[in-house]
Amino acid sequence: MGRRGPTVISLFSGAGGLDYGFEAAGFSTCVALEIDHDACETLRANRSWPVIERDIFETSSEELLATGELRAGEVDLLIGGPPCQPFSKSGYWASGDSARLNDPRSNTLSAYLRVLRDTLPRAFLLENVTGLAFSGKDEGLRFLLSEIQTINRATGANYRPTFKVLRAVEYGVPQQRERVFVIAQRDGAEFRFPQATHRDPELEPDLFSASRPVFRTAWDAIGDVVPAAAEDLRIRGKWAELLPSIPEGQNYLWHTERGGGLALFGWRRRFWCFLLKLAKNRPSWTIQAQPGPATGPFHWDNRRLSMRELCRLQTFPDDVEVIGSYAAVHKQLGNAVPSLLAEVLGREIRRQLLAAKPLPGEPKLMPPLRLPVPRPTRPKSVPDSYRTLEGKHSAHPGTGLGFGALARLEVAAAS
Repeated sequence: MGRRGPTVISLFSGAGGLDYGFEAAGFSTCVALEIDHDACETLRANRSWPVIERDIFETSSEELLATGELRAGEVDLLIGGPPCQPFSKSGYWASGDSARLNDPRSNTLSAYLRVLRDTLPRAFLLENVTGLAFSGKDEGLRFLLSEIQTINRATGANYRPTFKVLRAVEYGVPQQRERVFVIAQRDGAEFRFPQATHRDPELEPDLFSASRPVFRTAWDAIGDVVPAAAEDLRIRGKWAELLPSIPEGQNYLWHTERGGGLALFGWRRRFWCFLLKLAKNRPSWTIQAQPGPATGPFHWDNRRLSMRELCRLQTFPDDVEVIGSYAAVHKQLGNAVPSLLAEVLGREIRRQLLAAKPLPGEPKLMPPLRLPVPRPTRPKSVPDSYRTLEGKHSAHPGTGLGFGALARLEVAAAS
């Protein structure tokens, strides 16, 4: 197997968000493990990495090493983001709490740790949603750190993990997305997370932060993209014709008593992403993995985002084509780590933990600046069919007290 740069074992690889970033930082994925068929097809279509399409619980560490033509202790880096539903903020919103470690899906943390113990890489990176480290609800993180100490005692390794919640937008990603990263080196060197490189121009004006560039925007990412003619990006469903009446950068809250439109909804009675529209001069909001028909962010031209636009917002390389139906593409990209953020971390891991030669220049996956930014598109008037909703609407009463949560409590009480 021809290799260039430090070697990587990739777990829960998905469509390759982490892998493309580490590739840009000079790493070589020797084996990728993923259970989702569409994601595996994406990996195979774009790179020659060996892909094992199987559940991690049915895949031995020995098979991973053999497929990657590696031996325990010689691999440079283990990367992966165990599926994160038990710790997700959306799961907490829906129920008022989350089962976290009581959820069987959290066993993927144990599976990652099993591979770590068996392969003993020089360093590892574990990525997850920020809910893993929520204050007072951080059982997953405490379990992870405890088990790493057990691995150290059993193997003689000296992994000393550091963790931090990173905002992707602060590192040049044109998207508001937060993830927690846990990184450690086998010989005990402490990893220092890189400082933010980009700033919010509204919070940090040029006068005080002239040395740091401003956040990359949606226009920087997708301003030049022309969707493929074969892509059907029309919005469907009950609320499709209401979206054009919402200004760029706004969501359904525009049409509440506290917004600038008509009082069609109650304040905070819907998810934030409901009828959410991109603004050209701001970063995108988080791309969702399984959006409903009215779940944004939507394009400022009042349509769904194309495959290439989703890839750009996730800073995938432009030579990557994501395989599958529109829903499958959205799921793969919504679950991915922004590749630029992975590249930034990969560069630092090379320099700090692997004593490799630092890479010159700015990251390869950094979006270019596109100036000037066009003016916002003017919203249209609200169609008559929605004006019957105008009236007095109550605001959301608080976490766990909304319509959905109360309905679930009623069902539970009756059972």
